[in-house]
Amino acid sequence: MRFYQRALGGELAVQTIGESPLAEKMPVKMKACILHASLVKDGWILMGSDMVSEQGLIHGNAVSLCLNCSSEAEIRNSYERLALGGKATHPIENTFWGALFGGLTDKFGNHWVLHFHQTQHQSTNKCEN
Repeated sequence: MRFYQRALGGELAVQTIGESPLAEKMPVKMKACILHASLVKDGWILMGSDMVSEQGLIHGNAVSLCLNCSSEAEIRNSYERLALGGKATHPIENTFWGALFGGLTDKFGNHWVLHFHQTQHQSTNKCEN
């Protein structure tokens, strides 16, 4: 989450299991795990947790995170920073639907798609997420 904060900006709040009411019921090795983390910026929230089932973490390709950006500068800067240590899989390009769009896999193996709808923002002269 600190990586995502550096890449995307925003305010990060983190609560470990050891800082929560669950602390007494959990094994010592889990007390440093993140129970709740939230990154908040300009009307969006990215949330995360270290809590997984007994099977542990299973990385797959079933989920992509989508970041709907409010400007061309934001999509380009976010793409560049999220791709650090990862892999740029789809360079940012203009699309037939009037948007800038790109995709990447970050250094943690998470898939991201980034989107900025240019024509909507040009016609309304207003930035919205």
